[in-house]
Amino acid sequence: MPKEFQGVIDAIGGIFDSPVVQLGLRAIAVYWVIFWLAAAYWAFRDLQLRTENPILPYLAAAFIIVFTPILFPAAVVIYRVVRPQEKIGETYERTLAEEALLAELETVKNCPVCRRRVHDDWIVCPTCRTRLNRVCPNCGKLVGLDWSICAWCGTDFAHGGAPAASGAPAVSRRGATGEGPGVPSASAAPSATVTSVRVPRSGATRVSSSRPAPGSLPER
Repeated sequence: MPKEFQGVIDAIGGIFDSPVVQLGLRAIAVYWVIFWLAAAYWAFRDLQLRTENPILPYLAAAFIIVFTPILFPAAVVIYRVVRPQEKIGETYERTLAEEALLAELETVKNCPVCRRRVHDDWIVCPTCRTRLNRVCPNCGKLVGLDWSICAWCGTDFAHGGAPAASGAPAVSRRGATGEGPGVPSASAAPSATVTSVRVPRSGATRVSSSRPAPGSLPER
């Protein structure tokens, strides 16, 4: 070996033999080991946020540790390639956003034939002329085609528009004209026959009533 190269090698060896350089090399080695263990812990915590499996985070940390402090950067790169792309929180937020969007789309009313957007107060689709709603014959409000009873007035469409339930008694024609319910008609009211008795002395007439006679009107 030439003397020039031997002198360079001796100079380099003297540098590395210096206590300061030795201390620096030890500090770098300690830092690299700490960085290796920190990468394993980072993989453990990161996979906990991305999966609900309790075993996979430990396997990811062991995978990086097995690669030793020299090759662990390659293990970190491999882990970043094969790890799940979304965190559990991000997946949950995306699912909520999709459900909210679907709920919003369901609230928008569309025509069942042409699938065009229609309004709730439309009776006929202006595009394909499909009947969307109908009008209640009793209260005049819009009701659905599949409704069997009006939600506002209680009209039963299955019985020809009659009220679904009548809790009040029917009012007779005489009650509706002002005489009031419960007032008997003249044909059904009992009446009494009136007879006159002449008193021989005074010549006055005394009115007396006998038992009621059917079919006659009471005298007022």
